[in-house]
Amino acid sequence: MVNGDTNPTRVWAMSEPTINPPLRLGLQANLAQFSLLVGVNALVGGMIGQERTVLPLLAKEEFGLTAFTATLTFIVAFGVVKAATNFFAGTLSDRYGRKPVLVAGWLVGLPIPLLLIWAPTWGWVIFANVLLGINQGLTWSTTVIMKIDLVGPARRGFAMGLNEAAGYGAVAVTALATGYIAERAGLRPEPFFLGIAFAGLGLGLSVFFVRETLGHARHEAAIHATTSDTHHHALSTKEIFTLTSFRDKALSSCSQAGLINNLNDGLAWGLFPIFFLGAGLSIGRIGVLAALYPAVWGLGQLYTGGLSDRIGRKPLIVWGMLVQAIAIAWIGATSSFTTWAVGAIVLGAGTAMVYPTLLAAIGDVAHPTWRARSVGVYRLWRDGGFAIGALLAGILADMISIPAAIYTVAALTALSGMVVAFRMYETHPT
Repeated sequence: MVNGDTNPTRVWAMSEPTINPPLRLGLQANLAQFSLLVGVNALVGGMIGQERTVLPLLAKEEFGLTAFTATLTFIVAFGVVKAATNFFAGTLSDRYGRKPVLVAGWLVGLPIPLLLIWAPTWGWVIFANVLLGINQGLTWSTTVIMKIDLVGPARRGFAMGLNEAAGYGAVAVTALATGYIAERAGLRPEPFFLGIAFAGLGLGLSVFFVRETLGHARHEAAIHATTSDTHHHALSTKEIFTLTSFRDKALSSCSQAGLINNLNDGLAWGLFPIFFLGAGLSIGRIGVLAALYPAVWGLGQLYTGGLSDRIGRKPLIVWGMLVQAIAIAWIGATSSFTTWAVGAIVLGAGTAMVYPTLLAAIGDVAHPTWRARSVGVYRLWRDGGFAIGALLAGILADMISIPAAIYTVAALTALSGMVVAFRMYETHPT
């Protein structure tokens, strides 16, 4: 043999075809990639957290906005765009894969903190929140879908608890940090330096370390039956939208509960800081209150996600919505830092009961072949609540008062819990 290797063992080894290891579902089997995605979603949450304390105050103090409806336009822009992006994120991730959608979301996120730093008019802030809506819709939706792909059905609630805990824990930490920075260095530019770091790190991790998970979803589709196996697997996007929004009692109950949950979060994000400022609280204390709610929300999901795997989804959703309603009404009825802190903690606990459980219920019902699109439809309704909540709260606060807006949102949250109680069926075989 000329210029060849005559060692038959080496020749065989060189010519042997590469055999990829079989895909396995489960948290332990995919722990490294799952943990990486948890970290990436924390960075996604940090991108929202940079706004939670500072932006409502920036509208009033630097841009001179006095009408509540005008002040909350940034949340309306964010909510509308994020809701629409969620819908397309599911379809795109089924068509092109999860990772390209995740990377695209981070590319869109890069200029956001720079726009907030340099904004000469409120229109720049609104545009930054249009980009934030796209960023959050693509990145958060995709990390949710990828974790569902990896873990399989057995511990889906626990996985969603970890995902949402990371995201909203980062919202809390960043809201607290930006409040602290703003009190000492001003509302701009220093608080938004964190966002620059989050966007750069999130993009780098997603490009170089995150792996595609669409194959795991296809693997589960071949071996696993879901609650929805009575539904035909090959559904069009239109059929999935109708099923998730209206026809299936569990999916539609989750969709309306998600909308109302983020409706009250839009109130908490946009009006609570102004409400607290009007009572004479310092920016630092407002930052503490803005952080308490998502902190309890985030940490609580470490427990409630797994709890829903043991006791079922429906009880946690019903009681979580009712607890939120009580907490919101409490905040509207009281007038001190201590009582508001109690209300924020209870509101966070109620949200923790609901948030990962709703996602887990969608995962229970939707077949793996169309689950990403069903998650996208659910998140379309859920994040549309930001826009509806900001508009409703702003109009009521302008026409009547901030407490009137708070009590209205509390009543809607309680009503949503009752809809789940009477309409939804249990989706998890406990």
